[in-house]
Amino acid sequence: MDKVFEISLLLDFYGQLLTDRQYEIMDLHYNNDFTLTEIAEQLGISRQGVYDNEKRGRALLNEYESKLGLLSKFCEQKEKAEKVQKYLEKLNLAELSPHNKAIIEQVMQEIRELANNI
Repeated sequence: MDKVFEISLLLDFYGQLLTDRQYEIMDLHYNNDFTLTEIAEQLGISRQGVYDNEKRGRALLNEYESKLGLLSKFCEQKEKAEKVQKYLEKLNLAELSPHNKAIIEQVMQEIRELANNI
């Protein structure tokens, strides 16, 4: 997984556990693609201050993930939902009764929505 994308996901899971300033800096940098210099100018602080907050915030996000593992569980669940979806797509629905075909199609729809929304 791309590091920037991973940090962005970690921010989604644990961002509210950071200080308001750390979250703001991390959000501007990882979700809005601001450089450290641009963030420093916008917030009226030094580039070093931005760097220190970003570094501390990233370390905290990684620490939360190592203790709670929410991102890895999320990725695991998404992968499982996609696998189930692929298995269901391999079924030959023409061989099923109309009742069972309708049930399988409903399950496929639910799994597809689950995989897309995770």
